[in-house]
Amino acid sequence: MEAFDDVRPAPERMDLLVPPVAAALRAWPGPGTADQVLHVDTAPEVADTAVLVEHYGPWLMEQSANCVVVAAKRGGESSLAACVVLGHTRVDVNGTVRRHLGARKASFAPMDAALEATGMEYGGITPIGLPADWPLLIDAAVVASPYVLIGSGSRRGKLIVPGAALAGLPGATVLEGLAVAAG
Repeated sequence: MEAFDDVRPAPERMDLLVPPVAAALRAWPGPGTADQVLHVDTAPEVADTAVLVEHYGPWLMEQSANCVVVAAKRGGESSLAACVVLGHTRVDVNGTVRRHLGARKASFAPMDAALEATGMEYGGITPIGLPADWPLLIDAAVVASPYVLIGSGSRRGKLIVPGAALAGLPGATVLEGLAVAAG
């Protein structure tokens, strides 16, 4: 990732990571080691994918992945889950997500609820460090990527992770068709 000025193994940057992400790296489930996860120190102003791509170049759109929190409702019960798709796509919340979770209704979780439940910042939510009992749905194209650029848990910084490594995170399920073309 020569486009970035400051890239180091994430375990060397624990001071820049939010507690849930730092804890997840300490207990890395594999495959591989936590040292394969790289931290890119970026300004908080470029945390959003579109701004990041504008700042560093359009090639990043193909290498970026977004993690969003969804709320699923079934039988009067509500639960949260996370979904990871490539940055140039969007999550099929009302189709694939709703069906996979067996929900009557699924929607993006309210921002305040997502931030409180994850301990992360808006614009930085990452699949690394999510509550272990959450379903983590990952689009197959993300896992097939040699590496993806994802949030670091805060608006300052990003993580570079082998796509296949995300499939080993707690609660992870790889799904075809989780992502649909952005429109």
